[in-house]
Amino acid sequence: MKTAAKRTPDHDALYHLAEQQAGYFTAHQAARAGFSGERLTDYSKNGRYKRVAHGVYRLTQFPSSRFEDLFVAWLKCGPKSAVSHESALALYDLSDILPADVHVTVPRTASRRRRGIRLHTNRLPPADVVKREGLPVTSVPRTIADVARTGLSEDHVARAVREALERGLTTRDALMAEAKRRGGRAARLIKSSSNLSKGLS
Repeated sequence: MKTAAKRTPDHDALYHLAEQQAGYFTAHQAARAGFSGERLTDYSKNGRYKRVAHGVYRLTQFPSSRFEDLFVAWLKCGPKSAVSHESALALYDLSDILPADVHVTVPRTASRRRRGIRLHTNRLPPADVVKREGLPVTSVPRTIADVARTGLSEDHVARAVREALERGLTTRDALMAEAKRRGGRAARLIKSSSNLSKGLS
């Protein structure tokens, strides 16, 4: 009985994928490029790859990101997810709060719990996701509305709004549109911060 021939690892394909993810990749992504678990282990031992978490690696020619924990969480949740809520605020440097878990929004209803990751299930329209530091992250207006809805203090929300506007990370029009779209506490806090009430009544 013939055995199936082993697939030759495609180093170029893996590099191209990892390059788009700041050098990081998962064992599953490597397997799709023809890398067995044994080969990943060998390359980790000889220094070609760096194992940064269970099932997550980094090409060693890429420097370690200061947001490595966010990369690990996002990769574990899948390419359709995005860093969000308090973790997104930290990524934008709009808050000094360091959440105990990494907040990630996933666009599906069945997601198993993962240690160290706070999952939020919600729609992620393309317009609500941007790239920052190589990571998919919810846009500034979406992020501010999300944390306002989930209970972040009024002072922290107001600070995030003011700093986002001062640094040019978003515009009043974009925040007002998000306030109208989300309503409730998110709209109230956004409207009450930095004189955003005009045009939203």
